[in-house]
Amino acid sequence: MDVHPRPPGRGLFVALEGGEGTGKSTQARLLLDWLGLHELPARLTHEPGGTAPGARIRSLLLDPATGDLAPRAEALLYAADRAHHVHAVVRPALEAGEVVVTDRYVDSSLAYQGAGRTLDLDEVRRISAWATGGLVPDLTVLLDLPPETGLARALGRAAADRLESESLEFHQRVRATFRALAAADPGRYLVLDAERPAEEIAAAVRERVGALLPGRVA
Repeated sequence: MDVHPRPPGRGLFVALEGGEGTGKSTQARLLLDWLGLHELPARLTHEPGGTAPGARIRSLLLDPATGDLAPRAEALLYAADRAHHVHAVVRPALEAGEVVVTDRYVDSSLAYQGAGRTLDLDEVRRISAWATGGLVPDLTVLLDLPPETGLARALGRAAADRLESESLEFHQRVRATFRALAAADPGRYLVLDAERPAEEIAAAVRERVGALLPGRVA
């Protein structure tokens, strides 16, 4: 494992990624609670919809009533949400020295719009890099789960949104791409089996994040 601690006084950017029902939101909240116990300034956010304009984009993207969107239009809407999210929330918090924990980031566009919608991954990557000004997380936590299991979890909580309603083959492509992204850059990823108990997963996340914050957590 190749870990590069961040200097004191600089923010830390952590993204949680994975398919449907993998527990990203739960792990994001647990991580934020742990950071709070150590009195570290931290911010929890999410995509799409981490800003007021983004919430309107989220509604359009996920509401089944929206119906079909051209894959390129969908990718651009996610990029627009992300551009404003980074500008209004993520960069200011990092510049203030905060730990920013986001539930989804660029990898979700690569997996869902790239592989899921069968768009060219390099094109989606270029759009996302332009939207974010090239901002890359210090750590990406990938919660990995077979899509059959994740979808059953997600659909047990609420009615399916536009993306949850996609075919199993769509979600299998999403999972395969998340795993390929992590395998290509293992030093920046922490891949965890999302079928493990939530507290075991949280402990592994805390260990890795703690290694990136030397002298700031016990």
